[in-house]
Amino acid sequence: MKNESIWIAVVALIVGFLGGYLIGSISTTGKSQQESAGIPSGAGTPTDYTRRIIEAEKIVAQDPKNLNAWISLGNDYFDTEQAQKAINAYGKALEIEPNNPNVLTDQGVMYRKMGWYDKALANFEKALQIEPKHLQSMYNMGVVYTVDLKQPEKAIPIWTRYLKIDPSSATASQIKGMLEKMGSGTQPVVK
Repeated sequence: MKNESIWIAVVALIVGFLGGYLIGSISTTGKSQQESAGIPSGAGTPTDYTRRIIEAEKIVAQDPKNLNAWISLGNDYFDTEQAQKAINAYGKALEIEPNNPNVLTDQGVMYRKMGWYDKALANFEKALQIEPKHLQSMYNMGVVYTVDLKQPEKAIPIWTRYLKIDPSSATASQIKGMLEKMGSGTQPVVK
């Protein structure tokens, strides 16, 4: 009787898991760009990233104009600290859609990681030309000026503009703290 109860519980768990999986895979609402490219999105284990990268690489090999697959590939390279590969994947996405401020910004962050600050700033500036209120580009531009180029005076007008658009988010609080540290003459700490 005890073994029978255990088996029933195991079968119930498996059926529940499979049912949830099937319901989740049938639902198409709220799909991310990765999911619409056939790639599950989100963070995960190194094995998850490897699997998603392999899948995205297969997709772009078969369909080199698949914007979502290139973006997904860039994002997974970004998240796995593969800056040069992320830059290349985002570059392919930008060949398809050159005015995507989010891709420009993500590629700019990877340029920064490589120490290519001029290229990072150019990407952030282009993103802001396309979308003047693109907060992530403003934030990152200020970081490059303050932290990397040691020119905090150039970050002040950018971050002031940021705070006029978004005065109360967690990022806004971080910017306010960094601006306060600039005023006190100490080096800001970027998280």
